[in-house]
Amino acid sequence: MNDFIEKNIGLMIVLIIVAVSFGGIVEIVPLMSQKVVTEPIDGLEPLPPLALEGRDIYIREGCTVCHSQMIRPLRAEVERYGHYSVAGELVYDHPFVFGSKRTGPDLARVGQLYSDDWHRAHLLDPRSVVPGSIMPSYPWLFERAIDLEVLPKKLAALQTLGVPYTDEDIENATVGLENSTEADAIIAYLQQLGTLITERR
Repeated sequence: MNDFIEKNIGLMIVLIIVAVSFGGIVEIVPLMSQKVVTEPIDGLEPLPPLALEGRDIYIREGCTVCHSQMIRPLRAEVERYGHYSVAGELVYDHPFVFGSKRTGPDLARVGQLYSDDWHRAHLLDPRSVVPGSIMPSYPWLFERAIDLEVLPKKLAALQTLGVPYTDEDIENATVGLENSTEADAIIAYLQQLGTLITERR
């Protein structure tokens, strides 16, 4: 029988698809019904508009290529980065920004570990605060204003996906952000990461 399957490429493809589909269903479907995966943790709020804009800039600039945002429940990771990541922290994230590589440190718990001034210096010249860093500098973030025209539309789009932004949130999305730069936005995003779970390294 094995010889027959191995020599019949069409049948082999069908059987592989069936096996992978079954394995995926067995792993994924039970998770979809668990409240711990689908419900937000206590105190979780949607990102403020400035931090939401910062999240999009974080993605645009490719920060996920070098920084993960997923602390696994392993002793070495928890001791280095803080409490492991919890699904309920991420229910409003569209898309997730787990990342897959750690050229730089994991940022899941970086919120409030450093001052805004530290982050500004780090974005402008990483080696001024972390000698030996290979992170590039991002001077253009300090020159570009955030796009106030698109920001309310982003909140409205996320509202349709179930993120609990109110119509008032959408209407007032740009209030007080008239002079904000992309650097301000990305710092606002970084400063809120992981702050609801306070167990730190």
